[in-house]
Amino acid sequence: MSLARTLLLGLVAGVTIVLGLPVGRMRRPAPTLRVGLNAVAVGILLFLVWDVLSAAWEPIDAALGDVHEGKGGLGTAIGYGLLASAGLAVGLLGLVGYERWMARLTSPQRFGPGAMSAAEAVARGRSARGLASWSTARQLALLIAVGIGLHNFAEGLAIGQSAASGEIALATLLVVGFALHNATEGFGIVAPLAADVDASGEARRPSWGFLLTLAAIGGGPTFVGTWVGHSFTSEPLAVAFLTLAAGSIIYVVVQLLGVAAKAKRSDLVAYGLLVGLLAGFVTDAIVTAGGA
Repeated sequence: MSLARTLLLGLVAGVTIVLGLPVGRMRRPAPTLRVGLNAVAVGILLFLVWDVLSAAWEPIDAALGDVHEGKGGLGTAIGYGLLASAGLAVGLLGLVGYERWMARLTSPQRFGPGAMSAAEAVARGRSARGLASWSTARQLALLIAVGIGLHNFAEGLAIGQSAASGEIALATLLVVGFALHNATEGFGIVAPLAADVDASGEARRPSWGFLLTLAAIGGGPTFVGTWVGHSFTSEPLAVAFLTLAAGSIIYVVVQLLGVAAKAKRSDLVAYGLLVGLLAGFVTDAIVTAGGA
């Protein structure tokens, strides 16, 4: 398949992420709905953690199988294991460092008893700027988009490699499955925005420009990965991006579970988790049915 047609497949697979974006524009969602949306997002992300880690483990498992059958040494398995460990560490601990950096930017300056309060800092024009000025919900939505983007880059690699090798039917099926995946992932990105309120309790509605930016961060890497995958095959590159995605998504899941715990509605959280997990497995079944 030509590069132009392959890139079109990658675009179709990635653009469906916009289907879940309107949820972020909801006006004054009820508290129970906020909890439910948050829980569904966690369910989707938990599925993605399982999905990316199982895919990243495949080359390690294959290398260990070769060792058992006497076809190879431990070097390949150890190399992939170290690469996967590094990806997880960077994805998870990198976001921990990012959170601490953001906390320092948003905290008021303290230089002893006469230090300025946060209100005084704002009054004097020293309020946080850029990402530091975003609400927690918007920062979390951005982190989710980044994690999903890393995951979708690896999906794009699979589409590109299948098309480049002449497996047109498989590539097409992958596009259908990944397009359905991305539709649910778009919802997962904007779910935290349903609980975004200002100091007076009024709901903050994100602009369409902001939502489309998140969609580009989360869905755009599918297109880029398709182009890279059509150009060359790299299993180590796929492992690196899959584990980076897993580490970042695990971090986000922990944050969302903390938000869910504050609501003290374990029943809604359980229902939402179930719906999110089932949505992930159902869309993944379409891809698996094609032998991918």
